[in-house]
Amino acid sequence: MTATAWRSIPPAALVCAAAPAFFVLGWTWVGWVLLVAGVGIAALVERGSPRAVTISVGHRPGWVVGERRLPSLTRDLSLIALGMLIVHAISLEAKLDDLAMLRFTLALGGAVLVPYLVSRFVYRDRAISFPWRTRQRWARWQWIWLVAVLVLGWLILPFYFISSGAYQNWPVVDTPDLIARLFVGVGAVGIWDELFFICTVFALLRRHMPMVAANTLQAVVFVSFLWELGYREWGPVLTIPFALLQGWIFVRTHSLTYVVTVHLLFDAVVFAVLVHAHNPGMLPFFLV
Repeated sequence: MTATAWRSIPPAALVCAAAPAFFVLGWTWVGWVLLVAGVGIAALVERGSPRAVTISVGHRPGWVVGERRLPSLTRDLSLIALGMLIVHAISLEAKLDDLAMLRFTLALGGAVLVPYLVSRFVYRDRAISFPWRTRQRWARWQWIWLVAVLVLGWLILPFYFISSGAYQNWPVVDTPDLIARLFVGVGAVGIWDELFFICTVFALLRRHMPMVAANTLQAVVFVSFLWELGYREWGPVLTIPFALLQGWIFVRTHSLTYVVTVHLLFDAVVFAVLVHAHNPGMLPFFLV
């Protein structure tokens, strides 16, 4: 790991530590302090560093053909901070009424869209992208993992939600309308998770540090959000490895489509378990 990468980790860790302050502990002012400190320290770390490197032809250093801007830790951490602040603007308590779903749509959509627009049109560095199409066929292990996600979810999730009582963190769904709303909400949030935590937070962090460090920090943000959403009690035992695996899979496949597919299969089981927990006997294929 280079000295620059080592210096980038402390300010990035401060910014990401704002997530548990916001979403787990509910300490808004602490979260703000951590964000300001992280971005401020990043600016100090980068002070005096070159902002671009010159591109020359072959062995002729005097023959300069252009410049390439270097990634800015300050800019990238400010994008992560901006996204988290937009998410924190609303309560993440799971509700299914029209106003709550509109509030989620605007806040979560803004948390992805605003940093993307700032990166592209204000910072002009295109640091955020969404690689839906990779033009590569999925390998055998990818198909096997999709099946494994369904099987593991079927075995583990009912026990977690029902034995811990975590299913009660979601509203009762006992009518076709509420069940449909839950289906849409769970799927939409699952897609958003990958757009924000993987394609935004993780991708921005990876520009400055090794994959393991970036993946660990994005998992802190990911798991903190899921905690406020409802994955409490011993939920982090499941959500921490899930968040880390999603980051690793994205690095391995470079495919947003694949990690979204994995997440949606996982969320399909979550949806079914929540319906089952609130309506015992409706879905008789679970073991618990």
